Amino acid sequence: MELPRLNFKKNFEFKFRQDKDKFFIYDVLRKNYLLLTPEEWVRQHWIQHFISEGRAKSSLITERQIALHQTLKRIDLMVLSKSVPEFLIECKAPEIALSQEHFEQVARYNSVIHAENIIVSNGLQHIFARFENGEYVFYKKEI
Repeated sequence: MELPRLNFKKNFEFKFRQDKDKFFIYDVLRKNYLLLTPEEWVRQHWIQHFISEGRAKSSLITERQIALHQTLKRIDLMVLSKSVPEFLIECKAPEIALSQEHFEQVARYNSVIHAENIIVSNGLQHIFARFENGEYVFYKKEI
């Protein structure tokens, strides 16, 4: 199994398991092995990033279902600060080039969540935006 090296400053330790021709990665939040998809590889890096920055595991929420225009959607990762959404992260597979469409997707989800910051990431490229005065302001951040 060869996984792409993602664009994070730190190297994280992961636990893997193989069952026949499928690989699984251990999710420290859900305390379970999950199918290792390219998107899951990116999400697990973000989880480890926030934990390494001192965030409590209880402040990280994965795959929560939300209602958006009478349809159910599932967010990839949300980071809370004192029970208030601080970051909403949308993870894409590393081979997917990020686009305006991906940013608009997470912005729509954020119309329900109301997080202060949103991140769209394919693990190689990360787009950061903060919601200020009714609009998104893009910024750079080292991770």
